[in-house]
Amino acid sequence: MYTGKLRQILLIIGDLGVFYASLVITLTIRYQQLPNLQLQQEHLNSFSLVFLIWLVVFYINDLYSIRKLKNNFEFNKKWGVVTLINFGLAIGVFYFLPFTPGFTPKTNLLILSFIFGVAGFIWRRFFNRILMTGEQEYKVLIIGESPVAQEIISHINHNPQLGYQLKYSMDDEVNLIVVPTHIKKDSDAAKRIYQDLIRGIEVMDLTTFYSSIFLKVPLAELEEVWFIENLTRKNKIYDPLKRPMEILMAVVLFAAFIVPALVISLLIKSTSRGPLVYKQTRIGRNEKKFTIYKFRSMREDAEKNGPQWSSEDDPRITALGKFLRWTHLDEIPQLINIIKGDLSFVGPRPERPEFVQELKKNVPYYDLRHLVRPGLTGWAQLHYRYGSSIEDAYQKLQYDIYYLKNYSFWLDLSVMIKTIRLIYEKNS
Repeated sequence: MYTGKLRQILLIIGDLGVFYASLVITLTIRYQQLPNLQLQQEHLNSFSLVFLIWLVVFYINDLYSIRKLKNNFEFNKKWGVVTLINFGLAIGVFYFLPFTPGFTPKTNLLILSFIFGVAGFIWRRFFNRILMTGEQEYKVLIIGESPVAQEIISHINHNPQLGYQLKYSMDDEVNLIVVPTHIKKDSDAAKRIYQDLIRGIEVMDLTTFYSSIFLKVPLAELEEVWFIENLTRKNKIYDPLKRPMEILMAVVLFAAFIVPALVISLLIKSTSRGPLVYKQTRIGRNEKKFTIYKFRSMREDAEKNGPQWSSEDDPRITALGKFLRWTHLDEIPQLINIIKGDLSFVGPRPERPEFVQELKKNVPYYDLRHLVRPGLTGWAQLHYRYGSSIEDAYQKLQYDIYYLKNYSFWLDLSVMIKTIRLIYEKNS
């Protein structure tokens, strides 16, 4: 399914075109003439680095997520904020990274940021409108009336920018048929699907199509054979490198957070009674128990009545604890867990043994999330709200299994970058 990727590529190419056109216009305005070759070359290298950084900021803020591109107030606000952030980062590049000694184009940078901010906004609004009103690339026929199929249909109807147009009969022009996973076991149905292939129509099972749209797997559609086919592969290149990379990164971050950690320690001790660091048993890889460390954010007697789900507005959280959770600074001690090998930076969040036993009884396939080392952050944390019930655990498991199926260096990198964006959005 390449419709989304092609649109992302087109969007990046368009952004590149607008950026370099803005640079030429900037130089023309600044020097009152078309820039000569020397002037272009002088600015090209340094500003190209700036724009590469801007692209990363666009990505972090979901400005390349086709699923979220609509002409609404949220987009307008995001574009304005990102433009200001990029301007600030560009100043940092020219004044704190002396890769071009003596070259600090204050006026040019200001003009460029303004021109690109306006021109880029116009281009993006035009692109978004094309997504919403243009002819859809995929004319889709969805077979079946299951809740999963109905969820897909509703989502497509409300998000035309995805590039899908629903059809309801084979008599209509169709270039993609989505079939229930179990239908492939029916010999008569398999023959009909084969005939569709001969006619050049793409056929996709419901699980795969659902995953491409929602970035999670539909547990209700899965059987054991799916897990055997999709969760037994290993990344032979990434697996041996991941652990040494994580240890190095954790040591560097731990050193960087020494001073904030000392300040937090003093504040905790001076504002509430109880231990400085909260220790709790969690379930890790292969269902092994380990002790997780966090700066204490709750009252000393928070669990006098036994283990219970925590929530975002939990009354047991102290005033300082709210700030620590809001900024995620309470998780600094978990860098020790990463160094010890209990945690990874990315993976399913570890749960307490008491809750795991309950969830294994009520959520199908829950134990599969223990195939990998749990994480400081994860795919489910990016896409689902704070979980405090069995239903929440069910929903988050669909994202966790999607992560397991698509596990790779690039997915881990994406999760870490988007986690930074999520923290920024919460604190802005």
